[in-house]
Amino acid sequence: MAKKTLFTVLAGTMVMSLALSACGGNDSSSSSPSPAASTGSAAPTAAPKNVSFTIGYATGDPATKQAMVDSIAAFTKAHPNIKITDLSEGGSQAYLDWLKTKDAVNEFPDLVEMRDTQLFADAGKLAELPAELVSLFSDAPKVNGKNYTAPIVGSAPQGIIYSKKAYADAGVTAEPKTYDEFLAIQEKLKAKGITPITFGGKDIFHWGFWVNKFLMDEVFADDANWNSKRTKGEVSFADAGPKQAMDSLNELFTKGYVDKGYLSTADNQTASMLVTGKAAQLFSGPWMFAQISQADPKFEFGWYPVPDRKGRIVVNGLNNQQGWALSTKAAQDADKKAAINEFVKFFFNKDQYSKFLKAVNGIPTVKESVTYEATEQMTKVLAVMNNPSTIKSLQINGFWGENTMPSQWRNWYYKLIQEWLGKGDFSVEYLKRMDAEWDANVKANAAAK
Repeated sequence: MAKKTLFTVLAGTMVMSLALSACGGNDSSSSSPSPAASTGSAAPTAAPKNVSFTIGYATGDPATKQAMVDSIAAFTKAHPNIKITDLSEGGSQAYLDWLKTKDAVNEFPDLVEMRDTQLFADAGKLAELPAELVSLFSDAPKVNGKNYTAPIVGSAPQGIIYSKKAYADAGVTAEPKTYDEFLAIQEKLKAKGITPITFGGKDIFHWGFWVNKFLMDEVFADDANWNSKRTKGEVSFADAGPKQAMDSLNELFTKGYVDKGYLSTADNQTASMLVTGKAAQLFSGPWMFAQISQADPKFEFGWYPVPDRKGRIVVNGLNNQQGWALSTKAAQDADKKAAINEFVKFFFNKDQYSKFLKAVNGIPTVKESVTYEATEQMTKVLAVMNNPSTIKSLQINGFWGENTMPSQWRNWYYKLIQEWLGKGDFSVEYLKRMDAEWDANVKANAAAK
């Protein structure tokens, strides 16, 4: 069983420190008696008005989904007059596509976990976040100069989650300091007849994990404005950096480091693959820690970020535009808007938020310091995020403004990669197709405005 330690994250300054003692109880304060109470007569209190609103969020990760369900249940228990209808659905459909479908049938959620803020803000679907909610955060990123989202968790780095037993069986005695050492570990695992990496290729979003790892290493760590340059035609996917990213991705699959059944493996099956010994490693984020421990509480595993080819640690770690967002339609209903504001404030309340963060191994975003019990693996994540030498980036779809990626391009891109992996014919022609599709999407989006 992994040892646990208590940590406190000061979100206002992004300083993370490990605490050695448990937190005390919450302070309570008494309020002055109301005029009615001081006269000995109680004024009649109006019954709370019944209000309802819909909510939608991504359900790809079981631990996060359950944490969301628990948060909603806790709120409605405390506010029985407010009914929340959860529209969220599972399945392998991309979350963006699900939201577009909901919008098309006039079922766009009143409160929505927003990941493509630029797209929906430009379409007029989102209302500006009320000032009382913006004030909860140390850094609520702006899109088009406005705050649209209440960031649910800080950007979490992805890395290798590995079986300590599998590593020991293969003679791996240390975590890699270079990318070549990482590849050497894969060869040791293969030589022992152990499948190195499980991959949830059945779910389209899972493709973004490794794809973005290599893109951040080879492109965005050195040029955060690459997307805007691509839109202007100043750079190409056939250039050295992005080509190396795709070469690295291709190598990972063609050398047999990834489980051959990846196209039929869903993201939520990867934890089981790991704990049952069907694979030694999973490349994912800390939200998977709880799922792995639930699958087998005695399973011993570690975590580390994969170094790039220059020996640097590059992770998805910059603040992004994701978070709770209020629909324009809901904002026009004063009662509904007030109820949603209450839910968001409840969600980020210190006591409730700490429970959510513990369940998902999340990094806080609020100004107020939040403490929860962290596992050995999460402590390592926090150390990486707090290391000044760690290079923090955004993923290709995480940028906004001039650096916004054409929204319809991403899933096309992932399917193109699947195409060449299936055929085994990777070449520069695929990179040229990426450029052509990007340009076509940009042109189509401009024409639609």
